[in-house]
Amino acid sequence: MFPTPPADVPPDPVTPIPPPVPSHMAPLSRGALAVLLAGMSMLGPLSIDTYLPAFGAIQDSLQASPLEVQQSLTFYMLAFAGMVLWHGALSDAFGRRNLILVSLALFAIGSLGCASAHTVHYLWFFRMLQGVSAGAGVVISRAIIRDLYADAAAARLLSLVTMIFSIAPALAPILGGWIVIWFDWRSIFLFLAFYTVVLLAFCYWRLPETLPLARRQPFNPRFLAKSYGEILRSPLFHIKAGIVALNFGGLFLFITAAPEMLPRQLGLGPSEFAWLFIPCVSGIFLGAAAANRLAGKVTFARQIGIGFAFLLCAASVNVAFHLFLPPALPWSVLPLFFYTFGMSLVGPGATLLALDLFPHIRGTVASCQAFATTLMGAIVAGVITPILSGSVLWLASGQLAMTALALVLWLISRRFRHRLVRLAEPGTV
Repeated sequence: MFPTPPADVPPDPVTPIPPPVPSHMAPLSRGALAVLLAGMSMLGPLSIDTYLPAFGAIQDSLQASPLEVQQSLTFYMLAFAGMVLWHGALSDAFGRRNLILVSLALFAIGSLGCASAHTVHYLWFFRMLQGVSAGAGVVISRAIIRDLYADAAAARLLSLVTMIFSIAPALAPILGGWIVIWFDWRSIFLFLAFYTVVLLAFCYWRLPETLPLARRQPFNPRFLAKSYGEILRSPLFHIKAGIVALNFGGLFLFITAAPEMLPRQLGLGPSEFAWLFIPCVSGIFLGAAAANRLAGKVTFARQIGIGFAFLLCAASVNVAFHLFLPPALPWSVLPLFFYTFGMSLVGPGATLLALDLFPHIRGTVASCQAFATTLMGAIVAGVITPILSGSVLWLASGQLAMTALALVLWLISRRFRHRLVRLAEPGTV
């Protein structure tokens, strides 16, 4: 049985529902809330991108092979994907704020453990602890937005969070490269621990609970099995979650290939990773700004269609360039600006349409959606990138294949929706 899909035309912005705020807390403005939610969501990219330029230093320090250091990223992604399935259900049962605070504390411990690791196996363990806790910010921030806002207003806030969040992938590799040059690779994880402690203190004093007791769901095996079963049996959920995951996979392919592609294919050093990340992040930022402006003015379907036009054109141009010419700056990285611009146009609408399939368990839906994206990232990092990273042409071809498949899923979801609308019409058999 398919759930009734939400309308593609977002209604007028809905007045935010004020959360219950403890007496010692001043209410957060929309902008302050966006900054806080973006800060929590940044833990994911910060814990990946800052240490990519340090792979060589980690190999030398821990006497590890390149594959063993690469697996520290794979183990992180697998732990992230496994636990991200539960963050939403836990927050639906115990509240958004409580889970955020616990997760931040665990991430800080994991960061300190990584900084003190003396073998690559210890690094693997504490990277998994980081992965277990880092996903809470991404998942619960979406649930918080949907607790407070609806439709166009939620899309605007989500795109604003994305704009602020996009700073992390731009600064992280540059910061990581300079930390490695000035200090050592362990200082990267000390920085992550410091950032997390500051964020934990701010959340403790300023983040209110947005899910009152009356709206919480039981945390027991029967209810959880029913909730997850309801979501995982929905073809529409898999289709909409797959759209976001595949587009992200096309970007993550280049990010995880950066430690090998940039030095070998483009001759760049650890402090020059900005050549890859600045075009990507600029596209994410400007695409999110465009999505913010479009929210409420065009349908989600039209916005997503425009986004796919950018995605496919960018990936196709990248393939065409490397079919005839060798890798070169800036042409090998410039298409990523237009790819991420399109990705930011597609993301908010596809995300909200998936969340609204099951409005009574949005936290759990957000978990399942984040799991799909993270699992795609783990597959890309552990399987696809090692196969394709020897050639920029292969990477571009892999990116084109992923976004083309995402477009196919979007078209299928549209057909499902039109079919359900026809069946719901009076007199339809």
